[in-house]
Parts: sequence; structure tokens; C-alpha cells
Amino acid sequence: MTVTFADSAGVRIAYESFGEGPPLLLMQGIGYARWSWDPIVPELAERFRVLSFDNRGIGESDVPPPPYTARQLAQDGLAVLDDVGVERAHVVGASLGGMAAQELAAGFPERVDRLVLACTTPGGAGALPMPAQTVALMQESATLAPDVAMRRFVENALASHADPSLVEDLYQRRVANPPDPIGWQGQAAAGMGFDGSDLEISAPTLILHGTEDAVVDPGNAALLAERIPGARVELFSGCGHLFFWEQPERFAETVAEFLS
Repeated sequence: MTVTFADSAGVRIAYESFGEGPPLLLMQGIGYARWSWDPIVPELAERFRVLSFDNRGIGESDVPPPPYTARQLAQDGLAVLDDVGVERAHVVGASLGGMAAQELAAGFPERVDRLVLACTTPGGAGALPMPAQTVALMQESATLAPDVAMRRFVENALASHADPSLVEDLYQRRVANPPDPIGWQGQAAAGMGFDGSDLEISAPTLILHGTEDAVVDPGNAALLAERIPGARVELFSGCGHLFFWEQPERFAETVAEFLS
């Protein structure tokens, strides 16, 4: 596919479009570009027009000076919709992308049809904090060789019993697509500064989470559901943070059924 660029208040946002049908915007998390949706795009593109983009700070998008906010990331998603001439779309947001998706759904409800929030958090003082396992790894990573740290972060994002071939695949993709340090700092600031406690979301919402997520506490799924009227939670038993890599077929089918 040919990459296209949308303009978001002077920041170029790289995106691709796959398939035909109702528009579906995918919003990814910290340190991962649009390639990280690869396991689910083909199946979803059989039913939807899938729009996948690089957040500011990573991939082929611009890297403006940090910090960033989840609201800015939401506006970047809107810029993609505007560039393709889409007034209203389904939205799937994972991790940091889920925080931005909440900002998008609350701030621009006329632009969001249905909402799927994956492995994310409501933010704010009432949210469950990052699990100790990941906090410890982040502290230790400064003392590790870069390649060792990268592999440890990949392993940490998957369930403890994840297929070694999946770990290797993700590790090699991360090595081939290293995050920009400045962009990573900006995205990290967006995640740390997010507080969705005052956001009002009216879109029909599905909340998905892996039960072994070591990056975002799975208990945040229930907290999100309490804040969003009518939201439904579905857990992926035995899966980690990147559960859409561990069970891509189930993830894509679950999302497609909800959106349809």
C-alpha cells in the first residue's frame, strides 16, 4: 500500500487505507507504529475500510518536540478522517491509543460511531497503576544492553507462556522499526498525563483486555465500564498486553461482530 500523509495542525501524520466498507480507525499505543496492527488488518479489511496511522513521534509521522497529550493524538486521528473525507467512523484504540480514542469519542462524539477500547485505562487518580513488574523493568532497562532491554520489553508485553516464535517475530519487528527517543518521550508524557475521569462517552463501547496484562492492570477494564454507560467488557484469558498478537483471529472477529 502507498502511505499518505494527513496534516494535523502542521504535523504530518502517515496513514494507510485497506479494504472497503464502513470506515474503521485504528489507534495504536506507545512505541508501536501502524505495522503493529498487521495481525488483524487483513480480516478486518474484508468488512471495513481500515485506516491505520502512525502516531506523532513514530514511524513515518513527524516527531514534534515533546510533550504530547492524548488530546493531540485524538486530533491526529481526526486529521486522518478529514484527509480521507470520512465524517463518522468506528474507532479501535489500544493502550495509549485507547486513551486517545476516549478523548476522540468524548470531544468529538459526532465523529465516532462505535468504540472499542483495548488494553487501556481510564486514567486519573482512580485508575489502577502500572503493574510492579513493568515498573521494575523500566527501572532496570537503563542498565541493560539495548538489544537485551528491547527483548525484555517484548516479552513483558506478552503473556508469560507466549510462543517463543511470536516473541522473536515481535522482537525483530521492533529492531527493524526502532522508536524515535524524542517521540517516545512525547508519547510517554501523553500516557502519564492522561486523566479521563471527566470524559463523557456516549458511543456504544466494547472494552477488551488480556487477563495477564503486565503493562496496564486488567482491573482497569471494569473501571472503564463503570464510567461509560452501557459498555461491555470481554476478557481474553491467559493473554498479555498485546493480546491482539496472541489471539488475532478472535480479536478481529470480536471487534467485527460488535461493529456490525
